[in-house]
Amino acid sequence: MGTKILRQRLKGPSVQAYYPERRVTFKDLEKAFPGLETWDDKEEDRVEHLQIMKSRGKGAPKKKKTAGESKKFAKNKSAAKKPSS
Repeated sequence: MGTKILRQRLKGPSVQAYYPERRVTFKDLEKAFPGLETWDDKEEDRVEHLQIMKSRGKGAPKKKKTAGESKKFAKNKSAAKKPSS
């Protein structure tokens, strides 16, 4: 059974040929040349959109830094503090 599989033609090269080659992006350039100033219109639009959403109060909530700030852990602590009679 194993030889049947091993004798088959390899699928890797045909799958690789199906997809287009990877192109250089702005992020790749920034990683390669840290001092180079580049601008990415899509990224700038995304950041601007997020700023507008946050100014209207529709942005993502801030991350909780400690367990005390988190509602998830506050529920567990309050349940543990209540003595059961």
